Amino acid sequence: MPEIETLRLRLRHLTLADFDDLFRIYSDAEIMKYLVPRTAEQTQTSLYRHIKQWEENNFGMWAVIHKETGKMIGRCGLDFLADTPEVELGYVFDKSFWYMGIATEAAQATLKYGFWEVKLDRIVAIAHPENIGSVRVIQKLGMNYQKHTSYYGHDVVYYTLPRDQWQPDDSLYILR
Repeated sequence: MPEIETLRLRLRHLTLADFDDLFRIYSDAEIMKYLVPRTAEQTQTSLYRHIKQWEENNFGMWAVIHKETGKMIGRCGLDFLADTPEVELGYVFDKSFWYMGIATEAAQATLKYGFWEVKLDRIVAIAHPENIGSVRVIQKLGMNYQKHTSYYGHDVVYYTLPRDQWQPDDSLYILR
């Protein structure tokens, strides 16, 4: 199974052993403010779905490991946008790693994997308009604002990035 290494991070497939770390993140109301905090059962269901996604599509959510500490600090990857064939970039990180460029670094590596390895023609991203941090990450990636819309029962801003408009950052990615 492929892994990605960046300057500060290692992105690897999620495993059942990641449950405690994922639940710590998914159950934190502040971290999940713009998503939905999850119970242990919901986290287990999500974890199984993330693992199955890789098996079926050769893409999915990565466990994001902080190389310096060896700690799982979040998840980042690709998934299908609800009820569409579109592939969405998604991420969530432990709040102690916010405002450090970690989400951008992991997301850049994920985009590169999606375009170079999976050969996607386009990747989308959505965020709550009030989630300024996430919107800034999406904009730093060079994604293009398209519209305000609704997904997962929430009003969101919707961005796209076609492969031919993507500007890779070659310094941040090693595929293993």
